[in-house]
Amino acid sequence: MPDARGRTALDRTGRDLTGNPDVVIRDVELLATAWHVLRRTTYDYRHPDGHWSRQQRETYDRGDGATVLLYDPERRTVLLTRQFRYPAYVNGHPDGMLVEAAAGLLDDDDPAQAIRREAAEELGVTVGELEEVFKVWMSPGSVTERLHFYAAPYTPADRTGAGGGVAAEGEDIEAVEIPFDEALKWIADGRIADAKTIMLLQWAALSGPLSNR
Repeated sequence: MPDARGRTALDRTGRDLTGNPDVVIRDVELLATAWHVLRRTTYDYRHPDGHWSRQQRETYDRGDGATVLLYDPERRTVLLTRQFRYPAYVNGHPDGMLVEAAAGLLDDDDPAQAIRREAAEELGVTVGELEEVFKVWMSPGSVTERLHFYAAPYTPADRTGAGGGVAAEGEDIEAVEIPFDEALKWIADGRIADAKTIMLLQWAALSGPLSNR
């Protein structure tokens, strides 16, 4: 039966995996499909000493995503977002308002197309040349998502739209433009506490376009 989004065969994912001979998939159960997909998979795992054990893992499948660090090399600024994140709020963040690099799910686009779309929707920026930085599993113990990281230069003239996100999806996103060196201080004092954003800023400082090489 299709779920609320019309998807079918959601319990088939993972059943045909053969890349690791020490893992044999036995069953896949659907636990939730309201928007993204929560599965419980039962598999047999062969340990280094040769014995097998039966294990279960729950995985949250929200699709893959992309993120981009927008930087102005002349003014040495970065353009980030600020938005409310309930999961952070419920887990101890004072107000749930996180400062982040623009990001979003791929949906049916390739990663470069997706991040151009997100930069336009969230920050009103028309992105030109993209630099692919790396591809990373952000929480491999439970979330299947692989995030594609990019960086791209921008100028004030590239801010061609209003930004703010997609209102129909409940987004209310503020653009935050700050000096790059100030952004690094925000990592140290906790004002930037988002993993993907920290990774991109540290990459930019160590070996990227804003490093002091």
